[in-house]
This record gives sequence, C-alpha cells and structure tokens, in this order.
Amino acid sequence: MSIDDRDRYETFQAVKRAHEDELMRKANVVGVGVGVRQRHSALTQELAIVVFVRRKVPQDQLAPDDVIPATIEGVPVDVQEVGELKAQ
Repeated sequence: MSIDDRDRYETFQAVKRAHEDELMRKANVVGVGVGVRQRHSALTQELAIVVFVRRKVPQDQLAPDDVIPATIEGVPVDVQEVGELKAQ
C-alpha cells in the first residue's frame, strides 16, 4: 500500500468513526466498516465506507431518517446486504 493509499484509508477510517454511531441507529443496519465497494455482487477497486444491512430496502420505503447517504464528507458509501449476523 502506497503512502497516498494509506493516507486515503486513514481518512476513510476517520470519517467512518465520526459517523458510525449515527449510521448504526438507522433501521436495518448491522455494521459499518471501510472496504471495497460492490457493484452487481462483484467487488470493485473503489474504497468506500461500507454499511452492512440485514436486507436492502428501496429508498422510497424508508423513513427519511433511515436513508443511508451516497457520500459522507465526500467519502463514497456502499450499502451491502449481509442478512442476520449471529455470534459464533
């Protein structure tokens, strides 16, 4: 990982930490991290804040406070469906 990549990752981590509690309060959200964006179930090379949800719901079926933004502080956000998480 280059210095620029490391700095970018650290920026994404800082934005995630600053907004994680707010994101976790949204309906259906089970986790938040920094990772690789998915498009049509395929991984891309694009780094993003990843918001993990039990299931994806059309935006028009969500309360306004539960809509996950496409970007936060200029950092892209990706919503990924993971189902129910269970402690092992």
